Amino acid sequence: MIMPSGRTHDRITYLSLPPLAVITYILTRQWEWLLWFSAAYLFSGLMFGPDLDIYSIQYKRWGMIRWVWFPYQSCLKHRSFFSHGLIVGTVIRIIYIFIIVLIVAVFVIAIAQFIWGFNWNWREVAETNFQLLKNQYLGEALITFIGLELGAMSHSISDIVVSHFKQSQKKPKKRRYKRKKK
Repeated sequence: MIMPSGRTHDRITYLSLPPLAVITYILTRQWEWLLWFSAAYLFSGLMFGPDLDIYSIQYKRWGMIRWVWFPYQSCLKHRSFFSHGLIVGTVIRIIYIFIIVLIVAVFVIAIAQFIWGFNWNWREVAETNFQLLKNQYLGEALITFIGLELGAMSHSISDIVVSHFKQSQKKPKKRRYKRKKK
């Protein structure tokens, strides 16, 4: 299937942000939420989108730490429901990157505890952060997720639309029939 290039996806991301930002501000009337949405949308469109399942421009933009996406790529088929699916793809990428950050944090904190000998209670930290998110930052979390999802949706939808358009523009091949030898 024919898909848009990475540059086409980037252009779509850049060109669709201004109208989406205006709509976000009209709906929320909050500059802070507009910034959360815009940052998440750009991040998703440029670095955190569905094409992290292949060697793509989004993947290359992770630079020296792009290796964190190797397991993701090996587990998912390109353009599968789990990478390009609406909502599902974004949720899977968020969970995946959360697990990677958590693994790194465990090692960093273990080393820091060994060196400086401070106490660290994972349960307290998790409960405190969950309560903080739930009670004070739920709106920011939701608008960030919406920005991430719309950035990914712009990618998946443009794949579908451009692929369909390019497919419809192809000239049908003339069939050549071979004569059977007698």
